[in-house]
Amino acid sequence: MSAERARSRPIPRPAGPFVPAGSVRIFDTTLRDGEQAPGAGLTAAEKLEVARQLARLKVDVIEAGFPAASPGDFEAVRRIAQETRGGIAVAALARCKDGDPQRAIDAIKIAERPHLHVFIATSDIHLKHKLRIDRDTALAEAVRWVRYGREQLGRDAEIEFSAEDASRTDLDFLLQIYEAVVEAGASTVNIPDTVGYAIPSEFGDLTRRVVELIGGQATVSVHCHNDLGLATANTMAAIQAGARQVEVTINGLGERAGNASLEEVVMALRTRPTQFPDLGSGVVTEQLTAASRLVSYLTGFAIQPNKAIVGGNAFAHESGIHQDGVIKNPLTYEIMTPQSVGLTGSQLTIGKLSGRRGLQGKLRELGHELEGEALDEIYRQAVALADAKKEVTDADLLALVEQRTSEVPASVSLVGWSVTSSRGGNATGTVSLTVDGEERTAETTGNGPVNALFGAVDAALQPVLGWHPTLTEYELKAVSAGEDAQGQALVRCRRSSDEGPGALVVTGHGLSTNIIEASLDAYVVAVNKLHGAEINGVNVAFVSPRQGEGLR
Repeated sequence: MSAERARSRPIPRPAGPFVPAGSVRIFDTTLRDGEQAPGAGLTAAEKLEVARQLARLKVDVIEAGFPAASPGDFEAVRRIAQETRGGIAVAALARCKDGDPQRAIDAIKIAERPHLHVFIATSDIHLKHKLRIDRDTALAEAVRWVRYGREQLGRDAEIEFSAEDASRTDLDFLLQIYEAVVEAGASTVNIPDTVGYAIPSEFGDLTRRVVELIGGQATVSVHCHNDLGLATANTMAAIQAGARQVEVTINGLGERAGNASLEEVVMALRTRPTQFPDLGSGVVTEQLTAASRLVSYLTGFAIQPNKAIVGGNAFAHESGIHQDGVIKNPLTYEIMTPQSVGLTGSQLTIGKLSGRRGLQGKLRELGHELEGEALDEIYRQAVALADAKKEVTDADLLALVEQRTSEVPASVSLVGWSVTSSRGGNATGTVSLTVDGEERTAETTGNGPVNALFGAVDAALQPVLGWHPTLTEYELKAVSAGEDAQGQALVRCRRSSDEGPGALVVTGHGLSTNIIEASLDAYVVAVNKLHGAEINGVNVAFVSPRQGEGLR
C-alpha cells in the first residue's frame, strides 16, 4: 500500500489536547524497555505489583509490555490494563508489522485510557541491514499501522509512533515520516535515541525541529538511552526544546546501559524550576524510593550506592566539612530533602513489643500501604525477627515486605533440611521435599553446605520432574549491619533440560537470619517458578521480554 493511498482514506481525528498546559507527561517504560535488560525478566504477578507502585507514583502512562512477544507478556499487559484506573494510560508496544498491532490492541482495549505505541526503524543502517526495506516502504507501513490503530481505538485513544534510531536517521526523511503519521492520526510522535548516540546540544536541536513541524498537532516525545551516560541530559535538553512527553524507567533500567532515569528527570524538573519555566510533572515524588527499591528487588539489579536520587549514598555525608554544613543548614549540601523522595531521615525501631498500628505507620513512612492479612503476616514475621536479633531496622522491614511481593504458587515445598560441614572436608546435605504432594528425600555431598543442599534438591527433583535447576547466578548479602543481620539470597536458575540463549531463566529470593536457609529458600522459589512455567506448557506466567525482533 502506498503512503499516498493510505492517507487518502478518512480517519477519525485525535481528540487532543494531549498534555495539560505546564505539564510534562511521564511515560514509564520500566515494564517494557526496562525489562529488556538481560536478566531482568519478571513474572506476570511481579509486573502487576510494579504497575500498582507506578500507579501510586502517579505516572501518566505505564507501558506494560510488548504483547506480541509472548503469551505471558500479552496476559501481563491485559491484567495491568484491566486493573489500572485513576486516569493513568496503559500502553502496549507493537512493530509496524501485521499481527503486532492487533495483538497490542486486544491487550489494552479494556484499559480506561488505551495507548497504542507502534514503531518502525527509520535510519538507513536499520532499513538496509535489519529490515531490508527502502524508505518508501517504511513510510507506507508507518502510515498504515498508525491509521489502523486510530480506526480501531477511536479518536479518544492515544496513538503514538516511534521512529526507531531517530537520532541516526536522515533529518529530511525523519520529518517526512513524522508529518505523514500525524496526518494519519498519530497524537504523539516519539524521537528515540535508540543507541544512545546523541549529545544534548544536537538532540535538543533535533527535538526543536520536530516541535516546529508538528508540535501544534501532536505531542512530541523523547526516549533516550544511556550508552554514553547522557540519557538524562539529552532528555532535559529535549524538554527545553519543547518535548512534552518523556519515556523513562525506574532506576534507569533498560537495554544495554539503560534508559533515562525517571527519578532523575522528575527531580530535575522539580529542583530547577528556573531552567524549566512553568513546567512540572504530576509524579508523587515521595513514592520514588519505594518504587526504586521494589524494581531493584524484583529484578535482582542492585542500585549502586552513588546513584542519583535513590542511591544509598545520595543523602549520606562523610566528610567533616560536609557534616558540619548539613548540621547547620541542610541546604549547604542537599539540593532536595530526603523526605521529598520518600526517605524519612530518621529510624524507628520495631521490636517484639511493638503493635500492629505502629508497624503500619512505619511501613507507610517507608512507602508501603498494608492492612488486613498482609499486615498481620508482616507483623508476625517482624515479631519473630525481633526475637532472633537485637534490632529490627528499616532495611529489615523493607526486606520482609519485598519478600512477600515475590511469592509464587508452591508445587514444590521444603519440609526439612540438615547439613554437616567441617574444615578440610566435604559437606553432606539432606533435604526433604514434597513435589505435587509426594514427599521426596535425598542426601548428597558438596564442597560446602549450600552446594551440598542444592545438590540434594537436584537429586530429589530429577526422578520426579525429569530435570533439576541449573544455577546460573548466586548472590548473598546482609540486609543490615551487625552479626545478627538477616541474609538475603538471590539465585538465578534455568532447567537442566534447557540450553542456549533462549532458555528461560528465573530469579528466586530467600530471606532469613540463617544464610543457609535463605539460600535454600531462594533455590526452592526458583524451582517453583520453573515448574510453574512447565505446567503451563508455554511461557504464560513467566515473561521473556527478549522474544521478538526490533525492540527499541
